[in-house]
Amino acid sequence: MVTKTVDSYHFDKLEETIAKLNEEDCTIIAGGTDVMVLHKSRRGVAPKIAGPVVFIDHLSELKQTYLAEGNLHIGACCTYGEMLEHSLIPSVFKKAIREVAAPAIRNRGTIGGNICNASPAGDMLPLLYIFNAKLVLRSFLGDRIVEIHDFIQGPRRIARQQNELLVEVILPDVVDEESTYLVFEKIANRQADAISKVSFAGLLQVKDGKVADARFAFGAVGPTMVRSLEIEKKLLAKGYPLRAEVLEEVVADFSSVINPIDDQRSTAYYRETVALKLLRYFLTSKELS
Repeated sequence: MVTKTVDSYHFDKLEETIAKLNEEDCTIIAGGTDVMVLHKSRRGVAPKIAGPVVFIDHLSELKQTYLAEGNLHIGACCTYGEMLEHSLIPSVFKKAIREVAAPAIRNRGTIGGNICNASPAGDMLPLLYIFNAKLVLRSFLGDRIVEIHDFIQGPRRIARQQNELLVEVILPDVVDEESTYLVFEKIANRQADAISKVSFAGLLQVKDGKVADARFAFGAVGPTMVRSLEIEKKLLAKGYPLRAEVLEEVVADFSSVINPIDDQRSTAYYRETVALKLLRYFLTSKELS
């Protein structure tokens, strides 16, 4: 049997990597936890990657986490394990990270990889949506900043050009977790080490008895994360606890935009039912009463 070789690149500097992407259409590998599954062959046979491949997980420029002008910057190659240990990462993200796969995967998988894989069941994505994440894409022409909801266009479809590399995730205007009710919920066969059937992230701020901010994102109930700014705005300035008619209107509105499917993990009916129950539970929480 003839084994096909694949050209691979492992540059010392980010600039060299960017230059190679401008020359060739490469498969980018950071942790590889999604890439290897995507290209897997039958047991015992090497993955079928057309090539060439460029490795980026070792680049120190892609592993920085820092605050700048009130925004939290997270390097695209920061692993889940590294984020779990970093003091700047919001605690709600750490809760989600603990429910991502097994420790071995957390030590390889990266936040940038989770974004670029663009799975509707991506564990980090609901939180990134409600935190209004922005993505920094770098090419030889410079940097381009894209909102995450514009970057992710569908299952495994992203708005990245061949010569671009996701280098950084920005969480603008970092949320004060002490004055904000934040949740992340993942429904799966097992809490960790299993793909989500449904996921939900919610953010609610109440000031002087009225809703000051409300954000919700659902995973695995549509081709991308489901979030509706229009529905969220309906809650602003509403008294809290919410009146029954306000609650029912918001739940009904989300029922009309959630569009799950049947697959091997769950049914559309189950997904919609659970998603709306998570929303209802969140909006009637005693945490803010």
